[in-house]
Amino acid sequence: MRPRKPSVHALPVTGVLRLNSPAEIWYKPALSVVVASAVPNLLLYSFDRLDLVMYTMAGSLCALYGHNLPYARRVHTVLRVILGMAAGLAVALVVGSLTDSTAVLIAVGALLAAVQKTFCDATRIGPPGNVIFAFVTSAALFAPQELGQVPGHMGLMLAAGAFSWLVTVGPALWRREGPERLATARALDAAAAYAADPGPRTRHAAAAAVQGAWQSLLAAGRPTAVRQELERLVVHAERALMTTAADGAGPEELRRWAAGTRAHGPVPCPPPAPGTVEQLFGIEAERAGQRMRRGRREARRRLLRALGPGSPVLPVAFRTLVGCALAGYVSSALGVGHPYWAIVTAASVYQPNLVLSWSRALQRTVGNLLGVLVFAAVIPLARLDPLALVLCVLFFNFAAEALITRNYWLGSVAVTPMALLILEFGGFQPAGELVADRALDTLVGVAVGFLAAIAVTNRRASGRVERALAAAVDARHRAELAIADPAVDTLVLETARRRLTASLVELRDAGDVASGEWWQRALPEEELLAAEQAGHRTLAATAQRQGLITLPPANGAV
Repeated sequence: MRPRKPSVHALPVTGVLRLNSPAEIWYKPALSVVVASAVPNLLLYSFDRLDLVMYTMAGSLCALYGHNLPYARRVHTVLRVILGMAAGLAVALVVGSLTDSTAVLIAVGALLAAVQKTFCDATRIGPPGNVIFAFVTSAALFAPQELGQVPGHMGLMLAAGAFSWLVTVGPALWRREGPERLATARALDAAAAYAADPGPRTRHAAAAAVQGAWQSLLAAGRPTAVRQELERLVVHAERALMTTAADGAGPEELRRWAAGTRAHGPVPCPPPAPGTVEQLFGIEAERAGQRMRRGRREARRRLLRALGPGSPVLPVAFRTLVGCALAGYVSSALGVGHPYWAIVTAASVYQPNLVLSWSRALQRTVGNLLGVLVFAAVIPLARLDPLALVLCVLFFNFAAEALITRNYWLGSVAVTPMALLILEFGGFQPAGELVADRALDTLVGVAVGFLAAIAVTNRRASGRVERALAAAVDARHRAELAIADPAVDTLVLETARRRLTASLVELRDAGDVASGEWWQRALPEEELLAAEQAGHRTLAATAQRQGLITLPPANGAV
């Protein structure tokens, strides 16, 4: 019988506020949102209608999404973001125009935040996730509104959203393989880190990066000469991951290829890896399969499964609903004039598990409290002239995206004054009252939100681990059957290897999420470790069968 682990884990304090290196493409969402915001804001300024900025900002903030995706997928993803934003905003504006009841508005705001959290997690849309949606819809609920104004305000949002779509997909005109190059470079760097220091963590990071590179290339559309070279580079990265044998590229060579791939010049052209022709045939077949209607149906089925009974997404969504509602009601009971700030703060706290939610709660508290001090310092400047106010909002828009990848609290230092300055477009309010309300709402949202996260358990995190473990075992069994078949088709072998790689990445992610959750069954850590080790041994054997690597004669396990 396995010993039980404690169901309550220690909550980290040290290191939560430590600064990281900036993300390598931090400037892309930063510049995109500034351009997407500047044009409509300056147009409204020229017409002396800055009171409508809130509605155009709802569309402009959609430019923050999709920057890691290849353009063929980004086109559809950002469009769905815009439509999702429009749906949430429409509900908020209609409800806000029909009732003045604070209790009803808070309930609707919490429900919208929970729905937005559910779909963002289920679709894995990536940063900035559901917080932007919650910020827009919660603020719209409490904005003075008449039902007859809703169509015009929605038109402004959709026009700004259309411009955001152009901003995010426009770079495809001069660097259409940019996202795929970046994903490939990350895979090469991660493979170099594993080759230099083999271990479970570097191996998982490399496997995840290689899997991400393949997904990026598969979603990029029709193959081009550049994409074919990128595919060959990913083969080298994957080959380095399979084994530490000397027949693969060394760490320095992999890093040199990564640097060349990130640059604006030609893609590096390393010598073909053994088995490259067969593997690229598998890529072409898989790409063709994704274009089939059956592949689209499978994607829809995956989304329905992610939202169906037993989904690990649902407990976090219920946490969001309960926490946001309670935070809003407590804020209202304390007499705060902007209870939607507490709703947004609580919505921002919820992360994949309780330990990560605790870290986000600390980061949000520190960032918001420092941010209100920044707002108090800049408000005299912003009130000098409407143009100064527009420029201040654009500056903090850029600063938020420039800083948030260093640490969430640092980005919040810029987000907070930006959110407060947006209120100024509707009319000046006492600065001291705004500072006090925002500080109090931050403390209420963080405290109530985290208490709700403790109270609403997520026992399904262990269930996700069990399902991922079973899927990894099944994928390894299928791969071993393919290896043992002397007449196995190249595509079958390649598909089995890809499936096993994806299942191992999912297994490690599920284990990491569950390891930070409270009130759940003990994790089968020994089984997880054994499944990972056996899976990577099978991956190496599969690669050997494909001719990608030559394993040592004995003990070739990684």
